Amino acid sequence: MTSTFDSIAQGIQEAIDLNNGKKVEAKTHRPPEVDVAEIRSNLGLIQIEFASKFCISVSTLRHWERGDRKPHGPALALLHVVAKEPKAVLRALS
Repeated sequence: MTSTFDSIAQGIQEAIDLNNGKKVEAKTHRPPEVDVAEIRSNLGLIQIEFASKFCISVSTLRHWERGDRKPHGPALALLHVVAKEPKAVLRALS
């Protein structure tokens, strides 16, 4: 029981440290940030078109493009795929 508790406690501490910007021994993967306005521009879409095609609210898109907020989690993953394979994403969403 102790080793299980220690393992969980270590994982929680690593998550806290990582969140606070400290380096941790655990393997992590954080996709690089994306330039949402550049992705949209490369596709030749206005904000409303981009938001509609990729199921993103226009308000959220505007915040990302202004830099008020940054996409993370599944949204960041989607944007990376859109940047590399927009036609595949559009096919999947149609």
